Amino acid sequence: MFSDRTNWPLTRNRFTLALDELRASGVPLLDLTASNPTQCGFHYDSHVILSAFQNPSALNYDPQPKGTLAARREVARYYLDDHQTTVDPESLFLTTSTSEAYSYAFRLLCNPGDELLLPKPSYPLFEFLAGLQDIRLVPYSLAYAHGWFIDFQSLESAITPRTRAILVVHPNNPTGSYVQPEELTRLNALCKKHNLDLIVDEVFLDFAFDFHSAPRKTFAANSEVLTFTLSGLSKISALPQMKIAWLAVTGPAAQARLALDRLDIIVDTYLSLSAPAQAALPILLAQRHSLRPQLLARIKENLAHLQSQLRFRPAIELLDAEAGWYATLRYSANASAHASDLSSDEALAIHLLRNHHVLLHPGHFYDFPSNNHLVLSLITPTEIFREAVHRLLSLF
Repeated sequence: MFSDRTNWPLTRNRFTLALDELRASGVPLLDLTASNPTQCGFHYDSHVILSAFQNPSALNYDPQPKGTLAARREVARYYLDDHQTTVDPESLFLTTSTSEAYSYAFRLLCNPGDELLLPKPSYPLFEFLAGLQDIRLVPYSLAYAHGWFIDFQSLESAITPRTRAILVVHPNNPTGSYVQPEELTRLNALCKKHNLDLIVDEVFLDFAFDFHSAPRKTFAANSEVLTFTLSGLSKISALPQMKIAWLAVTGPAAQARLALDRLDIIVDTYLSLSAPAQAALPILLAQRHSLRPQLLARIKENLAHLQSQLRFRPAIELLDAEAGWYATLRYSANASAHASDLSSDEALAIHLLRNHHVLLHPGHFYDFPSNNHLVLSLITPTEIFREAVHRLLSLF
């Protein structure tokens, strides 16, 4: 009755069952998985945001596959103002989400059964996005030694005749690691050697932990190989509900031109982004100037508190990260003082949920290389974050 691509395991796992049980009981939970900024206590200028949708141009239907030129110019201005990078508005495609942008890039580059190389650890959504396009994901490793870095041996060994592109997350979620300049050089060389393209997710690009440093370089400046750079309002302006993202195409001129022409037809087939959203984009994108400082302040405060609480707890370590909305903890085997039978990070997460009413993600959700990692959201409201961390650390 249904396609093989939807043969997902639909049974609920132990963690989900425990969460359903607690929520059904009405017990208040301390949520360290918070990823929705609209529910984390930040101040939004509601009058300005809502007024953005009073633009009379929203009443005019003018279907353009790339999106309106006015909206694309605003995105180009973001790259120029925030990242000192010139992006041609004609190289931009507006989409409803980065997930949709991924689907366009996948359709452009891959036939059924082709392969994309994916970093591990990483966000689990990619498995679904690739599966729906009949594409196979092949992992390559991010290694850790006082910071995360690309294991280029594992990356190159993963390449096969069916590999079409390398997927990069800059900075990675949840490890918070940027691609370093020397890594970019090696990625470009590898792509040239094997005739591959780059697909780069930059949704967390603007959330560096070194709060006073210069902005990190965007892949939208990469012209060495064909590169597809994705971002959007969900993180940049903390407005996930507005459903506006984009795909930037750069690279050698002849290749980029062919990609743009083909993408134009793919996107024209759907024309998914609404006229009101595009008309509102200048005001919505400008909200980053007030929302980003709020998020960075929250991240800084929560991160500092976590560091202070871990200072005298050698059994649990905060892994080095550079950016993003998350922190990763790695704990020693048999380090728990109260639950010696907790053999995995999932078991520990379930114990925390049932016995301490703290919700966090076990590291295996993100394919960490060992089963002793926990992932915490740094945009959680501060009081909740501190109490949840206190309950978590009471186990060690």
